[in-house]
Amino acid sequence: MEGALTARDRVGIQDFVLLDSYTSESAFLDNLRKRFHENLIYTYIGTLLVSVNPYKELGIYTKKQMDIYMGVNFFELPPHIYALSDNAYRTMLMENNNHVILISGESGAGKTESSKKILQFYAVSCPRTSLLDNVRDRLLLSNPVLEAFGNAKTLKNDNSSRFGKYMDIQFDFQGEAVGGHILSYLLEKSRVVHQNHGERNFHIFYQLVEGAEDGLLRWLGLERNCQLYRYLVQGQCAKVSSISDKTDWRTVRKALSVIEISEADTEHLFGVIASVLHLGNIRFEADARGYATLNSSTEMHWLSKLLGVHVQVLREGLTHRKIEARAEEVLSPLTAEHAIYARDALAKAIYGRTFAWLVNKTNESLANKVRLSSDYTVIGLLDIYGFEVFHVNSFEQFCINYCNEKLQQLFIQLTLKSEQEEYEAEGIEWEAVPFFNNKIICDLVEEKHRGIISVLDEECLRPGEASDLTFLEKLEEKLGGHPHFVTHKLADQKTRKTLERGDFRLLHYAGEVTYCVVGKEHSSWQSKNSIVKHCFPSIEPDSKKRPETVATQFKSSLAGLTEILMSKEPWYVRCLKPNNSKQSGCFDDVLVRHQVKYLGLMEHLRVRRAGFAYRRRFEVFLQRYKALCPDTWPHWKGKPADGVQRLVIHLGYRPDEYKMGRTKIFIRHPRTLFATEDAFEMCKHKLATKIEACWRGMQARKERERRTWAVKVIKRFIKGFMNRNQPVCVDNAEYLTFVRQNYLIRLKENLPKNLLDKNTWLTPPPIMQEASRILHHALKLSTGATYEILFPECNSHHLSQLQLKSLTSALFKGKKESYPQSVSKPFVATRISKEPFGKTVLEISKLNVLVVKYDRNGFRPRQRQLVLTQAAAYLVEEAKIKQRVEYGSLKGVSVSHLSDNFLIIHVSCDDIKQKGDLVLQCDHLFELVTKLSMLANKASAIKVVQGSIRFDIHPGKEGFVDFRSGQETMVYRAKNGHLMVVSVPYCNSATINAFGGVHRPSRHIQYYNANMFTIPMSTH
Repeated sequence: MEGALTARDRVGIQDFVLLDSYTSESAFLDNLRKRFHENLIYTYIGTLLVSVNPYKELGIYTKKQMDIYMGVNFFELPPHIYALSDNAYRTMLMENNNHVILISGESGAGKTESSKKILQFYAVSCPRTSLLDNVRDRLLLSNPVLEAFGNAKTLKNDNSSRFGKYMDIQFDFQGEAVGGHILSYLLEKSRVVHQNHGERNFHIFYQLVEGAEDGLLRWLGLERNCQLYRYLVQGQCAKVSSISDKTDWRTVRKALSVIEISEADTEHLFGVIASVLHLGNIRFEADARGYATLNSSTEMHWLSKLLGVHVQVLREGLTHRKIEARAEEVLSPLTAEHAIYARDALAKAIYGRTFAWLVNKTNESLANKVRLSSDYTVIGLLDIYGFEVFHVNSFEQFCINYCNEKLQQLFIQLTLKSEQEEYEAEGIEWEAVPFFNNKIICDLVEEKHRGIISVLDEECLRPGEASDLTFLEKLEEKLGGHPHFVTHKLADQKTRKTLERGDFRLLHYAGEVTYCVVGKEHSSWQSKNSIVKHCFPSIEPDSKKRPETVATQFKSSLAGLTEILMSKEPWYVRCLKPNNSKQSGCFDDVLVRHQVKYLGLMEHLRVRRAGFAYRRRFEVFLQRYKALCPDTWPHWKGKPADGVQRLVIHLGYRPDEYKMGRTKIFIRHPRTLFATEDAFEMCKHKLATKIEACWRGMQARKERERRTWAVKVIKRFIKGFMNRNQPVCVDNAEYLTFVRQNYLIRLKENLPKNLLDKNTWLTPPPIMQEASRILHHALKLSTGATYEILFPECNSHHLSQLQLKSLTSALFKGKKESYPQSVSKPFVATRISKEPFGKTVLEISKLNVLVVKYDRNGFRPRQRQLVLTQAAAYLVEEAKIKQRVEYGSLKGVSVSHLSDNFLIIHVSCDDIKQKGDLVLQCDHLFELVTKLSMLANKASAIKVVQGSIRFDIHPGKEGFVDFRSGQETMVYRAKNGHLMVVSVPYCNSATINAFGGVHRPSRHIQYYNANMFTIPMSTH
């Protein structure tokens, strides 16, 4: 974090604690604005994270970003919600205690998205197994379900949470997520029956109508048109461009199955949701006496079916009120106005209790079913509304703001407590911090017998006619004179003009809020719908016990939440919205100032800055700034505390500017840290120059040493070379050692592959001739012994055949059709009689074989003999050499993949006098090509080709031999001038050349027109 201070004029300060004018709201806003315009939406106040909604994608929530923040010190990297999440997680593991992350802010500030980012971070960063992946999926998919049933479009936000949510994520001792639990607070049930202009009901209603399957809609008695349902059209914006209800419906259906809500429960759940829509369409008319009558028979039919309640019971419940007097029950008819109120109250009660049922079912799915409860720690996520101040503030805003008062009280207590504990642990004297204690406001709301909630309970439950005005009069009677409470009657002349007669005003810690008084009512019956039966049990608690009002229930649940939060280590995320128009890059100072005030950020900053603005462990502080003092640079070998003391004395810190704790240094003023950081920034340039000079010097010394060494080696090498033929002495000993090593290394890489390979043994230098002879002999003995072990009955001739056949297999197996038939035929040294040649020629030749040579021009066949020697191949006619092909000029040999016996020998033609390539036909094709490749040592130059083979007639002119399969073997010159070779698949044919039949010279040859000639088959 300290490294970012150098750019503070442009991008602001990453931690408000280091803000010099920490009491100035303008300085606070200016820092927020700078960072917002640089797309830096996160800023710290100590460990509290301030988040400004950017209203655009920033690319800072990728898997790569998660990896960067995993296991990193909180202040080591720029502020991020991943940093807070990771530090809460690691602290929980190290200290084995429970933590909670409190997320608050206005609607549209990004609270829900922040909680999602935290859950996604834990889903990626925690250890993973198949079981844990299942838990992780349920945790993540519980969000879309609760958002569908608890979120709605408002004027400020298209996906506004209309309930408070507290989620516990349970971890085992290894840090694996093993379960979870959710608590919900204060669902905005009034939204079910009424929406302001530009707002919608809860998402699930629109998802059901727009996305449900046709069969499901028919079963629910619904049509695919939101305009038909009164509860969905009051805001006049049933369709929103940024919301895809059909897509969200599919997500919710999938999520319901993942969190293990059965198909039967899912049907009943949608039945309850549909019943609310039908209930909203029920209309009442007044009879002659003014009592309510029902004429919506269709809606009553569907309502009865979906809720599992008899039509007559529903009719009585909607048009009559039950009055109990001693042992009697009397039904009193309702007026049409009261019946509408009862209908809406019923709709709210059904939806509210169904939402509670859904949360309980989700908790059953998230429950840790593997380990005992004592085996895990938790990180809680509290996603709760910030202060709400509207033009008209109702009972729900009163509860929300009361909740924020309690959380602010807890917030200040825990912050002061953590600060005081840190000071005491470090041995620093604690200084009293002045702050506004809002206990007086909390008592105003919740105090027994005198608080607003107690007065409301009494008015709701006392006999006789209770109204809004009687409630207000009771408040004036009990709370008159309270400094934070005022009504139209109690106000002075100036204030009275801003209050209506039915209003009261509370002066909260965040500012004044004016409330209108309201009341509540609900009803219940016997039902066959399993969810309705669960939500409205037939046997209610003891009716003699005084029932709790909604306000008292909320007060009790808030007390429970406070108890939960007090038992955990808190972390805070405060979300701000920069503007009301949801535009990226737009920063509304007035709106943001309002939120900063209502979220108590300045109050928190004052508490954090009351003592020392900056604190760091000695090791961290010394490691960063040790270069500023000669005594601590480059390495301090004493205790870190002593090194820090020496460093701050050298920097000129005054005694009142810092304190030395037991493990940390405390710096009182940000300007002291800024001056230190600026000095370090200047020092870095000097250090960089010194380091560069040292590095260059070291490299130069290394280069000089390397060159000196090279000169000595080269001198010794030259002297050794000059004396290489002399007896071993000081001058040539090193050189001769190098020669021996080099020869042995080259010999190792070029050993003969077999016994017959007699020409690849490397020529040794003079000093290694004797050693070379011994090694060569040893290799022969070793290789021969290996063959004797593997083939004890084989002689040298058999071994030679085996090697040749092995090479043939490598060249042709799986490539040429006729290869399998050649395997059983042994290779010999000659295939012709001794008469045409002298004895000497036969002794030096490696193979003599009859071939048919085809002229390069015209393709006339001519019988020849091919003689292979150690140095060259000779094409001979009656002991007269017609062409000599040296192996050095041999470019390659090409054969077709079919069953023919043709080969083309490609030779280099360096000048125009040289003859071109040879087109030959040989009955012993495999033997000829194998021995030719071995003698020329060019096995890689043998090519088996599919299709045509090109050859050089003479330099600059080329010809082609085409190959194909047919029913009869033929060789002829085609109309395109190519030599055409037709062969029958080997299993059905006999090999025929231009002069004979199968494996012997043919008897005759017949020519036809178009230069075609056919070769008749000869018999065996």
